[in-house]
Amino acid sequence: MAFDAGISRAPRLASLDVLRGLTIVGMILVNSAAYLHYVSGYDVFPVLMHSRWSGFTLADAVFPAFIVMTGVSIPLATPATGQALDGPGLRRLLVRSARLILLGLLVSNIYWLATPESVAFRPMGVLQRIALAFLAAAVLYRTTGPRVRLALAAGLLLIYWPLCQLPYPGGVADLATPGSSLVAWLDRAVLGVHAYVKGPAGYDPEGLLGTLPAIAQALIGVAAGEWLMARRGARGLALAGLGLLVAGLAWAVVFPVIKDLWTSSYVLVSCGATLLVLAGLHQSLDVKAWKLPGTAFLTDFGVNAIFAYVLHELASIMLTAHMLKIPYDAAAPLIGTKTAALIPVAVFIGLLWRCWVTCTSGAGS
Repeated sequence: MAFDAGISRAPRLASLDVLRGLTIVGMILVNSAAYLHYVSGYDVFPVLMHSRWSGFTLADAVFPAFIVMTGVSIPLATPATGQALDGPGLRRLLVRSARLILLGLLVSNIYWLATPESVAFRPMGVLQRIALAFLAAAVLYRTTGPRVRLALAAGLLLIYWPLCQLPYPGGVADLATPGSSLVAWLDRAVLGVHAYVKGPAGYDPEGLLGTLPAIAQALIGVAAGEWLMARRGARGLALAGLGLLVAGLAWAVVFPVIKDLWTSSYVLVSCGATLLVLAGLHQSLDVKAWKLPGTAFLTDFGVNAIFAYVLHELASIMLTAHMLKIPYDAAAPLIGTKTAALIPVAVFIGLLWRCWVTCTSGAGS
């Protein structure tokens, strides 16, 4: 099961598959580390945990990287740039997005399906945000030109800045305090108990207004995809990534990098980091055709990204299995608890990969 949102129809570029695989493995890694930390009490490396509020860690980089890659794949999967979006084309985009949203609802509500009386239904989530960002970027790609799309991306990021600073009913914006913004207030007003973070200062990290900068992120990815289609080389892509990274860090002085709000500075920093990695992989794998170690493993995850993500969510309870505690307990005195915690995560990722390889080999026989 490749990525439903049309990515599987894109021309094969090794760099895209590898980076998408690296992103999915990164998402599984950080989610698994967090699961072990909060459920089993394991001590894990801080870089694998999301920032408590403002800041930027490896864990904060992987989700936006996938949204960038979603945008990159849109022009590669569309046969003609600027081709008018007709009725059947729009229906195909809506169907792909709807399938991804439905899958996201399943993943977001695994525990609600099991015990609906004790867990609130959550309408938002990772796959839902990817689907909405994809749909908006794909429609804009088929209906507008490159300059208009970049202007829209810039406009969304600029508009989102004052939206986060505006006072809201019953309070004044304070970006240093979680839940103290118009963005969070709207989540509380519309989603209520269905928001991910509960309480009077609750909000949803994949909430409503935060979808706007996520769309801008996908549009930046579309521009990167057009750059790759034009075969303009990795240097320009790297320079764009560096420029976005520097701009994001500069903006962060007045508009902090906050994943849970998906701030505009967070978009620029994460886009910049993603494009720098993509440029390096494009030069190495597509231009130089180097055979780097681990690329086949990452490609397996990259071409089946959504399958891998959903499977890891459904199977995450395996991380608490007694058999995975044995190597952790044996290794912790020798290499430390933080490094030892990576062992069950590595085993888990290996099992997911083996599951996919087994399924595909069986389907092809």
